[in-house]
Amino acid sequence: MLTMNEPQVWTLIGVFAAGMFGMITVVSTMFVRVLRSEIQALRVELVGEIRTIDRDVNALMKHTFGIDRD
Repeated sequence: MLTMNEPQVWTLIGVFAAGMFGMITVVSTMFVRVLRSEIQALRVELVGEIRTIDRDVNALMKHTFGIDRD
């Protein structure tokens, strides 16, 4: 029976710890990449919406008040 004094046990503990650390690193890196790409997509979409709203407000101001807001 293996006890905590056996080198094989410590080797298995080390391999398991290294594997867990590597897995956490890979998963966290992938999560950050996905989060960044989603934020970038949201930013692009919001800029497009703001430009559309700005264009609409400019058209309304010009039509209603004769003011050109450029």
